[in-house]
Amino acid sequence: MREHVELDPDVDDDAPTGNDITPYDEQHYITYLRLLDAKAEGADWNEVARIVLHRDPVAEKERTYRCWQSHLERAQWLSREGYRKILEKAVAEGR
Repeated sequence: MREHVELDPDVDDDAPTGNDITPYDEQHYITYLRLLDAKAEGADWNEVARIVLHRDPVAEKERTYRCWQSHLERAQWLSREGYRKILEKAVAEGR
């Protein structure tokens, strides 16, 4: 049975760090993909933070920027290295 994927989840101030895929990462794959797409399109981080991360860059510019940066860095890690761990886990679970 397929798990429900939330398309626009709220986010924590900081994305996970480290070399393991976390439940938070699994809940936010769509968020990470949206951030990567926005970066590739050259979108303004303020707009991306407002739409994707549900943050107000006018009211809390530094906090919002750190949130955006943290999640973008995690998304980039997942696209460079972390996806291998996802594949390894799927193989181990026989998916």
